[in-house]
Amino acid sequence: MKYVSYIYDNLQSYGILNANEDSVIPMKAILDKMDKEVPSSLLAFIQKYSDRISDEISNTLNNSNLESIALDNVKITAPIPNPPRNVFCLGKNYEEHVLEVQSTRLGKDSKVPDYPIYFTKIADSIIGPMDKVIIPKDYTEKIDYEVELAVIIGKDGKDISQEKAEEYIFGYTIGNDISARDIQVKHNQWFKGKSLDTFTPMGPYLVDKSEIKFPVELDISCKINDELRQNSNTRHLIFDIAYIIADLSKGLTLKAGDIILTGTPSGVGVGFKPHKYLKSGDTIECYVEKIGSLTNMVD
Repeated sequence: MKYVSYIYDNLQSYGILNANEDSVIPMKAILDKMDKEVPSSLLAFIQKYSDRISDEISNTLNNSNLESIALDNVKITAPIPNPPRNVFCLGKNYEEHVLEVQSTRLGKDSKVPDYPIYFTKIADSIIGPMDKVIIPKDYTEKIDYEVELAVIIGKDGKDISQEKAEEYIFGYTIGNDISARDIQVKHNQWFKGKSLDTFTPMGPYLVDKSEIKFPVELDISCKINDELRQNSNTRHLIFDIAYIIADLSKGLTLKAGDIILTGTPSGVGVGFKPHKYLKSGDTIECYVEKIGSLTNMVD
């Protein structure tokens, strides 16, 4: 199942894509048919139900003729536009990405990490598919892209073992960790340069974990104006998803609806000589196998 958050008739809602992926079945119609309470958003749905009613939803979809809304008539938003906490992020989690930044100021003394490198992005920076990434041109000039697989936590958990990590996942989506490289260097940390307004595109869909085999091995890529820049597979993560969840949850409670960006492969703009930073008018297309494409324009 692919969950989608959207705006229709000026109202925010959510639902599930139909089999042809050309329309969305409102979750209200599905849950009303099941005689279940209808949470106000996809985040609230995850917090209330996690994956406990996934099978029942599938059965309802297979055995009911529910009305749907054509995707052409809705505005798709990020699956979780307003998460309650900052987005958890992994830095330098593909070896080839570590190597490509070693010769830059950003990667000074960079090496393959012995332990995961964590940082966060402000939650309010999230935008959805086809939304514009706004460059604050009076503040920064070196804007970069980073396609990433995003993991959505499905239930609260602390001190989670690697063997049980998948139980705590609700599903997966695509993230683009937009980064102001000059701001990162200037402040000697990543938080500010990665948290500017509009710097976290996400979407277009949240794919139920049942659709993606664990451990997760998905092709991942990014094109800028149709030029392929990044091209890898999540099997090349230095720290895989089970390890990340287990390690991150040590002494720290992960909560339903939390978002984890798992790191980006090589091919980012700062890794080229000369650098290939984003500019106004660019189109960014981030792709992850079995999820789809997340497209945004740069302004």
